[in-house]
Amino acid sequence: MRMNLSLETKAKYACLYAGAVWGLFWIPLRELEDAGFQGLWITVVYFLIPALCLFPVTIWRWKYVKRGGFQLQLTAIISGGALFLYSTSIVYTDVVRAILLFYLTPVWGIILGRIFLGDKISTPRIIAMIMAIIGMLTIFGLGAKFPLPQNLGDWLGLCSGFMWAIAMVLINKNKNHSTIELTVGFFQWSLILSLFAAVLLSSDSLPSFDKIVPVIPLMLTFMVLLILPGTYASLWGPKYLNPGVVGLLFMTEIVVGAISVAILAGEPFGIREITGVLFIAGASMLEPLSQLRNVSIDHR
Repeated sequence: MRMNLSLETKAKYACLYAGAVWGLFWIPLRELEDAGFQGLWITVVYFLIPALCLFPVTIWRWKYVKRGGFQLQLTAIISGGALFLYSTSIVYTDVVRAILLFYLTPVWGIILGRIFLGDKISTPRIIAMIMAIIGMLTIFGLGAKFPLPQNLGDWLGLCSGFMWAIAMVLINKNKNHSTIELTVGFFQWSLILSLFAAVLLSSDSLPSFDKIVPVIPLMLTFMVLLILPGTYASLWGPKYLNPGVVGLLFMTEIVVGAISVAILAGEPFGIREITGVLFIAGASMLEPLSQLRNVSIDHR
């Protein structure tokens, strides 16, 4: 008998996929760095390409952008701002610290979901959150020591996770907003904010056109095949899920990131990393598998 998945279950798998895609976020950033780009200008070029790709969509869907009004732009600014802060935090602090502080998102999401959406904090959800945090600490070899913010980059990483949790609440409360317009606004505001920061704060020189041209083919391929679909999924799934659950599901980013860095960059991936990945994978899959089991039982 054919099994029909609920909209909520589809949303959970969309978030798992989105998290996996963002686990490859570092690859084009590394390529831009290797090509000679520096500091905040790396994020400017990174966001410039998808923003340009989506510009025709903005013109095509302009009446829907206007219809979305202030709430649509507010959601796009906060979600795009979260990505901008996360990217910038990596420039100003260790990548490990930025990731860990960003991935307090499930904690913020569960709290904000309870306050603004009235969502219940279930025991399985708390267990999943604890498993996920243990997995993170295991992967990064921090034991029981969680890094408290110590510099600008740390605070940006912490704020980016909190902003992303707020964005998930807004997306959930405004389900009528088109995901297409959210995706367009997401990259446009990320570009605007990163360009503003680079002009005001960066001491590095403006990248030359000669540097940009060689990286365009790789960036276009990466954006069209992975980042744009992954972003669409990351903005569609939260419409139908508790923000805390979204944060947990997105932690597949850590799993894919750890494995891809080991394979492509030759970084260590031993027993400690495998153990952490298993904890995170278990936490991320706990609710989707439970939902899938319930659907299977209902169709017997």
